[in-house]
Amino acid sequence: MGPEIADLARTAGTTVVTLMAGQAWDAAREGLVSLWRRFQPERAEAVAGALDAARDDLLLAQQSGDAATEAELAAEWQARVRRLLAARPEVAEELRRILAELNPQLPDQRASVDIRLNADVSGSGRVYQAGRDQHITER
Repeated sequence: MGPEIADLARTAGTTVVTLMAGQAWDAAREGLVSLWRRFQPERAEAVAGALDAARDDLLLAQQSGDAATEAELAAEWQARVRRLLAARPEVAEELRRILAELNPQLPDQRASVDIRLNADVSGSGRVYQAGRDQHITER
């Protein structure tokens, strides 16, 4: 399996878990289950149940402030999607289409910016650099 497929699986797993707690969950769930129905129908119902259980786990974790659960769920779904893609590489195009449809529904997306900071200091000079917020308290 090439790096492009691994990246696709990573994106899909993260996207699905991100959408689990949002209004676009039904569309995300249906899109993913439809892939399994089409390409591995014998596993589709198990995947649907696993998605529902994962969503319940995520919502409970968010209520209790458990940030690690979201990362664990994303890794779990990345692995599931990666195994599907390894078994049925033709799924990739359909998965890309589903992700493209879901992409505008992702919450709080911000454009990424490449920031490069350079500094030269001599003597007892100090440099403080940040790509975003920075708070410095010296006493």
